[in-house]
Amino acid sequence: MTQATHTPASTRPTRPAGKPHGQWKIDGTEPLNANEAFKADDNGLNVRERIENVYAHGGFDSIEPDDLHGRFRWWGLYTQRKPGIDGGRTATLEPHELEDRYFMLRVRIDGGTLSTTQLRTIGEISRDFARDSADVTDRQNIQLHWIDVVDVPEIWRRLEAVGLDTTEACGDVPRVILGSPVAGIAKDELLDPTPVIAEIRERFIGDPELANLPRKFKTAISGHPSQDVVHEINDISLIAVNHPEFGPGYDLWVGGGLSTSARLAERLGAFVSPERAAEVWLGVVSIFRDYGYRRLRNKARLKYLMNDWGPVRFREVLENEYLGYALPDGPVPPKPTTPGDHVGIHEQKDGRYFIGASPNAGRLSGTLLLQLADLLESHGSTRLRTTPHQKLLALDIPAASVKAAAAELDALGLATAPSIFRRSAIACTGIEYCKLAIVDTKDTTIAAVAELEERFAAKTAVRLPAALSLHVNGCPNSCARIQTADIGLKGQLLPDGNGGMSPGFQVHLGGGLASSSREEAGLGRTVRGLKVTADELPNYIERVLENYSAGSTEGESFATWSHRAADEEVL
Repeated sequence: MTQATHTPASTRPTRPAGKPHGQWKIDGTEPLNANEAFKADDNGLNVRERIENVYAHGGFDSIEPDDLHGRFRWWGLYTQRKPGIDGGRTATLEPHELEDRYFMLRVRIDGGTLSTTQLRTIGEISRDFARDSADVTDRQNIQLHWIDVVDVPEIWRRLEAVGLDTTEACGDVPRVILGSPVAGIAKDELLDPTPVIAEIRERFIGDPELANLPRKFKTAISGHPSQDVVHEINDISLIAVNHPEFGPGYDLWVGGGLSTSARLAERLGAFVSPERAAEVWLGVVSIFRDYGYRRLRNKARLKYLMNDWGPVRFREVLENEYLGYALPDGPVPPKPTTPGDHVGIHEQKDGRYFIGASPNAGRLSGTLLLQLADLLESHGSTRLRTTPHQKLLALDIPAASVKAAAAELDALGLATAPSIFRRSAIACTGIEYCKLAIVDTKDTTIAAVAELEERFAAKTAVRLPAALSLHVNGCPNSCARIQTADIGLKGQLLPDGNGGMSPGFQVHLGGGLASSSREEAGLGRTVRGLKVTADELPNYIERVLENYSAGSTEGESFATWSHRAADEEVL
């Protein structure tokens, strides 16, 4: 892979004194830990041949450890949690003691775009090989469980026959590209990012030169004014702006990420034209490959490099060393005025309609996917989208069919006019399948939402906020983006008062991104001692919302109120 120019060593960024960070362009490429060693020994993409020719024939016991716990991820495969292991043992058992002989398989869906043929294929795979499991993630993927390695080649054959795959769905690689779910159809879209997403996908995903990054690399691209791709928490984001001189293009953001050390991305102040977007993306991911920190895995995300360099230096390196030209300065994207989840019924620019529907905490099934494909086709549609908010969008519904299609979606459990609680509730995989989880998330969220809907149906005097995001995570890693929710819940075990432990959560309040109800993007507030058991979760949310109703001003968002509320009002 070529780079545009050579920058003299004297002008390149240098690492601070002390131990090397494992930056390839500064410290060399000698592996500094076991994880880097197995990647150096054999590119993760190469494991596919062994899966097809060795492991699918020999079964689980034939899988080499570095492939099982490392390279399998390059093709979307993780071992799932063995059933019956409680959360208290998550941190005490070795990975091989926690894992089952089955896999989670992540189907990569760049931009969230699916045809009904592709949807039906995923549903059939779920039915035939995954015990009818299927979840839509907040990365626009669909995850299946209970996958046996012997079935993986046939699953790949079926997926690839309809234009889907699992390439680099996990691993230290460029992960799925988040894209606006209304790309190409929204009446108020600034520009359609579909060509940029397709170019990046076709040119760079599966490229061995980009398949050994320090850690995962997350991308988000949107041409919609709602900024519907949670751009502040991705490694690179391209967000539509209208440049006064150059017209529609993208504002460049770099260095966001959550997990246990949350950091919002920063603008580089650079305007990127659509024709240069893929080249700029390549420059940023190449900087991460070449200068990212590799010695310590918990410091290996791009956000740590951005924290040390800052946006000015990062832009200089990008332009001088990787692009060979300066990017124009660009305007700040205006704050969104509409929700980015696209729930409900909306007219498309062609006069047809799309319907945004909310599954329960992202929980689907293969059977439901097949039913959804039939439903869409019965109304003349062959397209749908997944979203970064665990939602589904049915596209191209004729005006005459909108009411009937919405009613049928509701009947499938895909709510088109959900309650405030269900609309913005998302949950990670949780202890049901995840080896890192401590508590249940899906069932806990579904039960809490149902209970809150019932309770507040009778509380007509309580003034609820216009929007309320509830994000539930089974461990500290924040796959469900707890720091950016109105109410974010981080799973942990809490004393039960009888000498034992019970599942519960640490509470984060008032987080939000540009597309949320919060006035400015920011991380949630934590209050000392604010923890709640899973059983008490509906009671806690009921109490804090009643306090919000009593103490907030008219039109004040929950996030704004929760940051100024006294501790006793949110405990």
